[in-house]
Amino acid sequence: MGDAVSWTDFFVIVTGANPRQTKAIAQEIEGKLRLRRRAARVEGEREAEWILLDFIDVVVHVFTPASRAFYRLETLWGDVPRLDLVVQG
Repeated sequence: MGDAVSWTDFFVIVTGANPRQTKAIAQEIEGKLRLRRRAARVEGEREAEWILLDFIDVVVHVFTPASRAFYRLETLWGDVPRLDLVVQG
């Protein structure tokens, strides 16, 4: 992202199965990163369809499948290099 925008270096885009899971994912990310830094801003926790965690140089987006399909951030930022990871647990 650093070549495309000046306000962050990375977008991390995650999908949870439902709002309850997106909330749990966001809370886990916040909990793990809290040891190093707190999020400068958190948005969308109440509805939990799209939760944004802004750590300044890394912005984490946690979506439900429907919200991710609707907003299509990957398409909006299609010219930025991408790394796909699949984590199963």
